[in-house]
Amino acid sequence: MKLFWVFGGFMGLMFCRQTNGFADLNVTQDEDLHYSEINVFGYANWVSSTPLMVGLTLIGGAAAKGAVCLDGTLPAYHIHHGYGSGANSWLIELEGGGWCDTIRNCVYRKKTRRGSSAYMEKQIPFTGILSNKASENPDFFNWNRVKVRYCDGASFAGDSENQAAKLHFRGQRIWKAAMEELMTRGMRHAKQALLSGCSAGAVATVLHCDEFRGMFPGTTRVKCLSDAGLFLDVFDVSGSRSLRNMFRRVVNLQGAKKNLPWSCTNRLNPNLCLFPQHIIASVKTPLFLVNAAYDTWQIQASLAPPAADPNGRWNECKKNHARCTARQINFFQSFRNQMLKAVSGFSRAGKNGLFINSCFAHCQTERQDTWFAQDSPHIGNKGIAKSVGNWYFDRVNIKAIDCPYPCDKTCHDLVFK
Repeated sequence: MKLFWVFGGFMGLMFCRQTNGFADLNVTQDEDLHYSEINVFGYANWVSSTPLMVGLTLIGGAAAKGAVCLDGTLPAYHIHHGYGSGANSWLIELEGGGWCDTIRNCVYRKKTRRGSSAYMEKQIPFTGILSNKASENPDFFNWNRVKVRYCDGASFAGDSENQAAKLHFRGQRIWKAAMEELMTRGMRHAKQALLSGCSAGAVATVLHCDEFRGMFPGTTRVKCLSDAGLFLDVFDVSGSRSLRNMFRRVVNLQGAKKNLPWSCTNRLNPNLCLFPQHIIASVKTPLFLVNAAYDTWQIQASLAPPAADPNGRWNECKKNHARCTARQINFFQSFRNQMLKAVSGFSRAGKNGLFINSCFAHCQTERQDTWFAQDSPHIGNKGIAKSVGNWYFDRVNIKAIDCPYPCDKTCHDLVFK
């Protein structure tokens, strides 16, 4: 079966606004990417025909704690309870979805599901690492599985407000309120726990990993998984640092400085401490990184955003890497080399794990076809789901790094419309 997911109109949504030389990232990552998910080497992409649909739960006591979405509505999560051997095991996934770095785009965002629970889906599918089927999720299918919705725009790290615009930047409080709620729902009895996240949620996972570990007794096995969260502080195609400038605005606007890890802020400008590359080596809790070496979100929004490419020389390449010139591919190879350098110290710690494949992709643990399916991406004989499971349960030490593009013929690459 050949399956294509076609959304269309990606460029119009993602780069619809320009401020301060960078695109306003109102509706960007994860479910909001607009592309055809195709495997350019002809392999079939497979997803479950009947995914589990899980309802939305509002955190009732959150408002009293000031833990509210951008628009002041209650934060929310989706939960499917575990059973059998997984009854006392918990998987918490923090939703991703970009950032808002100006009053203007935060006001826009609060009228979407990324800033208000009033716009969130009442049910969402649990696929990939959240699937309830052993055939799709062999190690975590019967765990208590939770998806915490993202409605603050600063990776669950901000704590301020803008009264004039009626904006509540309360990501840190939402994180705490969600964890407190889940503790009352049985997580305090966990024998095993895994905190995960994709994209902006993966950044939040790195930021809160040690805090999550601290919620449980030392006898509980606690680890963290960051999927597509290795955003790099690198030069874009114009020689500027687009992502650094945007993260600076996020940190300052949303009052995130006080909630960023002290291990980073005591030696670097706090604006740099939203970048996981400056944090991962000092995270004490075991951490696993799943990342595409040629991360498509970073290519689109960080390496070659419209402000850095006003003449559109990178447009075709960004939409489909098969149309890139040799010079453009070399630029991506340099980006991959910087990614490998950024994880070199982190990877030397035996407790940590890596799966960096040479694909043009973004977020591979939430999608069934990339997480665990017949034709899922592999590095050697290692797939993503089995690699994460082997690392989590200490079965095998996983430090899988792919050879450079175009060697990997198992990728499910993203082609944008």
